[in-house]
Amino acid sequence: MKTILIANPKGGAGKSTLATNLAVRYAWQRQRVLLGDIDRQQSTRHWLSLRSPHFPVITHWDCDEDDIAKPPKGSDIAILDTAAGLRGKRLEAALKLADQVLVPVQPSSFDMWASEDFFTRLAEERQVRKGKVQIGVVGMRVKANTRASQQLVDFLDRFDLPVLSCLRDTQFYVQTLPRGLGIFDLPAPRVARDLEQWQPILDWLDA
Repeated sequence: MKTILIANPKGGAGKSTLATNLAVRYAWQRQRVLLGDIDRQQSTRHWLSLRSPHFPVITHWDCDEDDIAKPPKGSDIAILDTAAGLRGKRLEAALKLADQVLVPVQPSSFDMWASEDFFTRLAEERQVRKGKVQIGVVGMRVKANTRASQQLVDFLDRFDLPVLSCLRDTQFYVQTLPRGLGIFDLPAPRVARDLEQWQPILDWLDA
């Protein structure tokens, strides 16, 4: 089983959007998918409760911030959404379960400042130092050819971490989430531009 951790200490960075859409993608690949959430708000659990049985199945992984249990056996992919302010022992416990970490970052000064400190903390964690966990960065809600998007690119260039892709700011994410759906549930021609942006992320995860 592969476990993917979605983490950023800044609230509203796009963690749940990344986690739910990633779960949908793997479900469409006929993988047995677990989706967990250690945020007290349990946003992804609520999203999962809205998902129609007519779409590929995603199973809830029962865990919380004070008890990050190992994912149950019998699945192929486990995805763990996390709370804002993840640090210390909780970060260490989450990293022990993870094979790969995706860090979503938005092109705002607040997000970049929070991410800078988080990248430093990640580098100090034993699991990362030993090379047991891979870390990739994803730009979220990025509008191409804007000053903010260029600032994000310049900021991420300072770190020795792969920037996998930048996902655009589109209503497709807004429209699908309240229905328990993701962008991979939509007809491929309709979201072709977005699927193209997702592909480098998927290639990195699947490598």
